[in-house]
Amino acid sequence: MAGTPAFGLTKLTNKIGEGFLIPAGNMLRESTGLSFHWFFMASQKRTMTKSRRVQDRSKKKRVHDLEIATERWKVTSKVLVVIEALKREPEQVIPLKRLEQYRQQINLSKPHKVVHFIRKSPKLFELYRDKKGVIWCGLTKEGEDLVEEETRLLEDHSEKAVEYVTRLLMMSVNKRLPVDKIAHFRRDFGLPYDFRNRWIHMFPDHFKVVRIEDAEYLQLVSWNPAWAVTELEKKAMATGTISDISPEPGVLFLPFPMKFPSNYKKLFRYGGKIEHFQKRSHLSPYADAKGLSPGSQEFDKRAVAIMHEILSFTIENRLVTDHLTHFRREFVMPQKLMRLLLKHFGIFYVSERGKRLSVFLTEAYEGSELADKCPLVLWKEKILRLTGYRGRRKRIESSNEFSDVEGALFDGDFDNQTTFMNLEDGEIDGTIDDSSLVDDSEMKAEQWMDPD
Repeated sequence: MAGTPAFGLTKLTNKIGEGFLIPAGNMLRESTGLSFHWFFMASQKRTMTKSRRVQDRSKKKRVHDLEIATERWKVTSKVLVVIEALKREPEQVIPLKRLEQYRQQINLSKPHKVVHFIRKSPKLFELYRDKKGVIWCGLTKEGEDLVEEETRLLEDHSEKAVEYVTRLLMMSVNKRLPVDKIAHFRRDFGLPYDFRNRWIHMFPDHFKVVRIEDAEYLQLVSWNPAWAVTELEKKAMATGTISDISPEPGVLFLPFPMKFPSNYKKLFRYGGKIEHFQKRSHLSPYADAKGLSPGSQEFDKRAVAIMHEILSFTIENRLVTDHLTHFRREFVMPQKLMRLLLKHFGIFYVSERGKRLSVFLTEAYEGSELADKCPLVLWKEKILRLTGYRGRRKRIESSNEFSDVEGALFDGDFDNQTTFMNLEDGEIDGTIDDSSLVDDSEMKAEQWMDPD
């Protein structure tokens, strides 16, 4: 591209200490510049690691604090499945038998029963028996209040959610994404429950729904230059690392914040490679990527930048990994995306806990807690405090230490006998009483998981 100024790369002083890789110096962004030739070769040979399970490749890099965060997220997500099922009902009550259809979403394996799972959170859920003997499940008064609070918080978060969805579209190669795939991010991005039916039609100035080959896509309507600035650039600007931001997305010379566990002993071995990677320039996620060669260093580093940006958009700075891999084509990312996540341990952390893997943005966490919690995260913490989750008091040593069944996630045993409120037929359509008839002694909401 003609007329491009030749920006020099200021020397970076990288200090590895106290678990961080700290960038220093003045790093500039080149608005235009490096041009890359785009080609795909089916027979392209790429250097790959040995074929091993993700669990085997990451177990020696396990970060105990982030495994704790994963366990808390698992419990909350199970409870939210039940809450969302109740919200779909006109009176927010549902026959217990019908809740069995959500067994897979709750990740409840046999012989464990849904009724046992419900009874382990008596401060959130109540059980009722009507005159015909049918058992119903509903929310307690505290549960109803939390549902109303979430509705308000989602409304307050809507403006930020619009920005993040628009920026996703701006990063995509064709400036459109399948609605089905965006729906995977609904909870993570703080999108409302009516995302498909109402929300995506409310902002025609930013995006619109189009149908292509019997599939719905969300199409970008207008490009917003102010939103074509990465979260990495914003932080660098706020800290004075850079003095200005180019009006057009181009090549960036910014290192990624890194964080390692205090007991990680291989920094001396990989320090040179890390420094080399950090000094290398990369194309902005919002710049045109069609000139990059798959398998090149520029291609892979841009993929790291895209994953960093997407994780920065989420309310908990973490995602289920398959939600990222579903977007490989739309965001022009490598086929072996998991390999890239594992390779850049320090920027990302992959937890293999459970059936679905999660990836964290390490810079966002202090221990097992998010450094900056938005109101929706604080709301989830309220939900967790009302469950029977007590956590583990022993150190996580292996990937099999936690079971996916709810018995390993909650504490307490229950009698076979259950007390239910007897309702007349006409009372089913009324308002649920706010009194919980399940004995509070069955389950107490306790502290977070103790890392020791």
